[in-house]
Amino acid sequence: MKRPIIIALDFPTAERALAFLDQFPADLHVTVKIGMELFYAAGPSIVTDVQSRGHAVFLDLKLHDIPNTVESAMRVIGRLGVTYTTVHAAGGHVMLSAAKRGLVAGAMAAGVTAPKLLAITQLTSTNQAILNQDQQIMGTVRASVVHYAKLARASDCDGVICSAQEVQAIHTAVGADFLGITPGIRPASAQSDDQQRVMTPAAAAKAGSNGLVIGRPITQAAEPVQAYRDIMTEWSN
Repeated sequence: MKRPIIIALDFPTAERALAFLDQFPADLHVTVKIGMELFYAAGPSIVTDVQSRGHAVFLDLKLHDIPNTVESAMRVIGRLGVTYTTVHAAGGHVMLSAAKRGLVAGAMAAGVTAPKLLAITQLTSTNQAILNQDQQIMGTVRASVVHYAKLARASDCDGVICSAQEVQAIHTAVGADFLGITPGIRPASAQSDDQQRVMTPAAAAKAGSNGLVIGRPITQAAEPVQAYRDIMTEWSN
């Protein structure tokens, strides 16, 4: 599978998100992340609008609920023809397996390819203090992430969302074919913002990341298309 750079469309309205995308040449087909803010504001039509422009969609809604509810929701998502979607690994193996069943059933009913199911391990805004004190999870962030990766693999997920700092450990634990998609990516010249566990595109490539999620360094750049191309060059090389 091609290792994508996924642009996080963290915009409050469909109009702003689509205006941003329309800066990209028609032949430059990218993968974009539609998260909770944009999806809740614009609804499922934003997915169709992005796809109609030739772009792939990572629908990042981070489902976490009882298994029956998650399975039903994933059945709807599976019909949308998106490339990736997410669920929280903390929901447990029954919920994760239900999510996969729902995705596959929805995709089959719509005659489309089922999205890759990615389990959220620990958010890249989570540091050691938050893990131990707020979540009351003992041990290290890396140990928690690897545990969730093992759980996701055993539950038929296709990969995880994790920091690039943990990808190598995940591949060692569960296999190199298990996707490690990594947010918290910042070029060396960019600010970390609210991210705690960050890495540059070049370092993430060396660590074995299977895809990068990048928002503000591209969406808030003076020249977004050039910023995307520069990061792609660093990532590819």
